Amino acid sequence: MIRKIIPLAFDSFGVRSMATFVETDDSRIIIDPGVALAPIRYGLEPHPLEWQRLDEAWEEIKRYSENADVLIVTHYHYDHHDPDYPELYKDKTVFIKHPTQNINRSQKERAALFLEAIKGMPKALEIADGKSFQLGKTSINFSKAVCHGTNPRLGYVTEVSIRSNNEKILYTSDVEGPSLEEQIRFILEEKPDVLFVDGPMTYMLGYRYSYKSLEISNNNLVKAIKETNLNTLVLDHHFLRDLNYKARIKPVYEAAKKRRVKVVTAAEFCGRKIEMLEALRKELYAKYGEMKLEAEKRILRE
Repeated sequence: MIRKIIPLAFDSFGVRSMATFVETDDSRIIIDPGVALAPIRYGLEPHPLEWQRLDEAWEEIKRYSENADVLIVTHYHYDHHDPDYPELYKDKTVFIKHPTQNINRSQKERAALFLEAIKGMPKALEIADGKSFQLGKTSINFSKAVCHGTNPRLGYVTEVSIRSNNEKILYTSDVEGPSLEEQIRFILEEKPDVLFVDGPMTYMLGYRYSYKSLEISNNNLVKAIKETNLNTLVLDHHFLRDLNYKARIKPVYEAAKKRRVKVVTAAEFCGRKIEMLEALRKELYAKYGEMKLEAEKRILRE
């Protein structure tokens, strides 16, 4: 059975991340052990409270990684992996997105740096795209590479499905929706009980994320609610950079209510307060204006 699902760092915690710990009867798995901050939002650098949450989240990721058997890297953005801490991967079974195929230039370069950094450290290193792995009684299925978002510009990611006995969690990684047919297909085929989704990127609605993509994403999420075994839908990451996130997916909430499916953020999933620090950066500086100098000094030190 799936004993624990613990969000370690998410945008609803005040940082950019989707780091998640999953424990089954015989495996302890961390998906995407990385965390970051937006370098600039509203023309402002990260507030000291964001740096504090970043440090706390990273310590949590390291703590859970010590006891994990398996680490998964779905793609090579720095909020999903950290090449500067290769010891995290020592003596672990590591599953990675293919470093040279279905990948853009930026992620390809980052993948090469990451693989060089962890060289010789993992107990086992496996390319995961489109493959299935059996670890004792735990099955891990990976989607084929799907777009990071609505097109290949930001590269590709792998979605992850973890099953133990008859329980299943699916983690989409950065699909920004899902608004593409290949992104939702994996979800419908796997039929998870719990679904962690990087929801629609509505904080860039009308700019880098279209109203049409939002409509398709809502339709696909409703389809997931109606056509799978879902009891819980966790929507977070890019989605929680929009203060009006709830209003963006009204059809999803309505469909979920009819099916008695819980729709929550990662913070709500684990019973903690939602802290949308990036989205509230202007308000944080207005309220704690005297802390701005400290933030500037911190950035220079980093």
